[in-house]
Amino acid sequence: MNSTVSLKPDRPVALVTGSAVRLGKALALDLARRGYDIALHYRSSAGPAAAAAAEIESAGARCVPFQADLADAAAIPGLLADVVNTFPGLSLLVNSASAYAQATIADTTPALFDEQFAVNLRAPFFLTQAFAARVDQGHVVNIIDNKIGFNQFEYAAYLLAKKGLVELTRMAALEFAPRIRVNGVAPGVVLPASSRSDEYIQWRIQGIPLRMQGETAHISAAIHALLDNPFMTGQVLVVDGGEALTGVGQNAAQFDQDKV
Repeated sequence: MNSTVSLKPDRPVALVTGSAVRLGKALALDLARRGYDIALHYRSSAGPAAAAAAEIESAGARCVPFQADLADAAAIPGLLADVVNTFPGLSLLVNSASAYAQATIADTTPALFDEQFAVNLRAPFFLTQAFAARVDQGHVVNIIDNKIGFNQFEYAAYLLAKKGLVELTRMAALEFAPRIRVNGVAPGVVLPASSRSDEYIQWRIQGIPLRMQGETAHISAAIHALLDNPFMTGQVLVVDGGEALTGVGQNAAQFDQDKV
């Protein structure tokens, strides 16, 4: 897509992965409204990517879509090269692309395991590597999941990959400091799958101390809190209405000697 929006030389640029639809699109649009030009990554949603790019440009930003299958690690260096060639001012990487599958350890196949780790952990790993190799000063923000606060084996491979992404965030923050800061945001119930019913959403909300569903604006606000604070790196902001605080563990305080 050839943008007709003029590019200001001092305007920052963000690469947002998985930004043709859902949360990634919302994050990219918010960054555009706050002064960023956008490198919009997508895998197969060419039509939605073009529509998202048009919407982002209507907000006054320059936006160029870039196609890549992040499950293919070999494609990642080329993606970063293409982005930097188009946007030499790249300074922010938002790892938002995600693969989500529900399966217990017992039900997880090798193919499902590999898919979850390829997109949710390996891709951010090599995207961060490529970003750090091409950017002098910048920031990486990993979109994680508030499930990292639990041990929900019903999402075994997905959750293990996301927990690994927390550790990657901390390791990369150390390795690439001081020139690149690396942080994360762990959303709670914000954009459930379209297959989820209203009854399901209400059921989930009952487990959230603030008794509300989150909005994409809450995640964007957390990203900007990280971007605006130059003294933060290696941190994960959990934005979930307090849901991750509710796991008290088994056999906690209600011990009754008479029932033993």
